[in-house]
Amino acid sequence: MRQLDKSRIRIHAKVPQGPIRLMISVYRYILPGVNEQLSFWKSRAASIPDEELRTQALASIATKQFHCQGGAVYAAAHLSMRHVLIPLIVAFQSISDYLDNLCDRSTSLDPKDFRQLHQSMLDAVDPAKPLHDYYAFRDEKEDGGYLRDLVQQCQTSISQMPSYLKVADQVKEFVGLYCDLQVYKHIRKDLREPQLHQWWEDHHHKYRQIDWNEFAAATGSTLGMFMLFLGACDPNLTDKQVESIREAYFPYVCGLHILLDYLIDQEEDIVGGDLNFCTYYDSLDTTVERIAFIVQEARSKILFLEHPRFHRMIIEGLLALYLSDPKVNSQHQVKKISKRLMKNSPLTRLFFWINSMYIRTTS
Repeated sequence: MRQLDKSRIRIHAKVPQGPIRLMISVYRYILPGVNEQLSFWKSRAASIPDEELRTQALASIATKQFHCQGGAVYAAAHLSMRHVLIPLIVAFQSISDYLDNLCDRSTSLDPKDFRQLHQSMLDAVDPAKPLHDYYAFRDEKEDGGYLRDLVQQCQTSISQMPSYLKVADQVKEFVGLYCDLQVYKHIRKDLREPQLHQWWEDHHHKYRQIDWNEFAAATGSTLGMFMLFLGACDPNLTDKQVESIREAYFPYVCGLHILLDYLIDQEEDIVGGDLNFCTYYDSLDTTVERIAFIVQEARSKILFLEHPRFHRMIIEGLLALYLSDPKVNSQHQVKKISKRLMKNSPLTRLFFWINSMYIRTTS
């Protein structure tokens, strides 16, 4: 009989192996840490001198804190490093949400402005990078050091990760693509699609199974970055593991994440005139077919990762989180898609039920 590797057993014991254990870890260890960090950054945002910057910083925390709560689930897979992962994920996601608000409700349509703002995200994932003047191309500048402090928190956390050098290049690539998307999707409406299509021309040869709108959606997710942060906490991380993370998360897990977000936001995006990548599908059947394909590819690719059950829970949790959103019930077509995507997935239905109960008890 083959002898068991006891060190491997100990490592696996740290990673939740089922939805109940995952939820216990999240509620007991992760959410309190996230809420503590958000409370700190909320107090910092409240002291921003410029009224517009203060308004958008506070709004991004108030309306998008679930992004930080959801992203910090990755810290549940390495609880002994949660003191590093939680501050990093909350600070990095807070930068993303703050800048998204600034660009969505911008007083500017200048791509140089959007690019300069997002330089903060590139600086955040490189502890060796000097800080920049992120407001150089906009009128509102006085944030009391809020954005620089968020960047420095990320750099400090990253410097405590034993294997960050192994993931650094891949993290920078994901962040670079994310920044590109934020520039192209926020410029003048008549320039958005031409720029996005030109961008896709530069990358489509690497992603032949997906279309331009699915690629763009995948670049808008921070989950691949969070997974790489988690991997960097392992002192024995290998190059092969990093490549497996990339192949599973981009474009599939990341694409699923953002397509679901766009799926439930279609009605409000049409009203607001905002770009929505799900509206480029020509029918309900095509939408279901393409998202189902991406779900299947994500489920298949995560089998090559360490702890595939944990990543499967991430996938099913994403489906449940978005498809149980109250916005689904008010959109007839989206409700149909929701039912078809949840078909034959007991784990998704379990997470759906848990999330629905949570929404009812907190609303």
